[in-house]
Amino acid sequence: MEELVSVHAIVYGRVQGVFFRSFVEEQAQYLDLKGYVRNLPSGDVEVVAEGERERVEKLVEYLKVGPPVARVKRVVPIWSEYSARYSRFSARY
Repeated sequence: MEELVSVHAIVYGRVQGVFFRSFVEEQAQYLDLKGYVRNLPSGDVEVVAEGERERVEKLVEYLKVGPPVARVKRVVPIWSEYSARYSRFSARY
């Protein structure tokens, strides 16, 4: 069985108003991850994702690129233990 993990990541750059939340939600659902993505008042984006380590790592790589019009400057992931707190992945508005 694959190791289950959780990541809390902040994505910095031009990541609001460029369909970043929709992009993350689509990728996370494809990877069968649980958690959420939301805009922060600072103009950055917060992502919390849980699931199999390999899939969560792949999502973090997607965060570094984003959708075509986004300009990601950096991604700061903080890894932790799997919590099973979420039943699905969603974009919060």
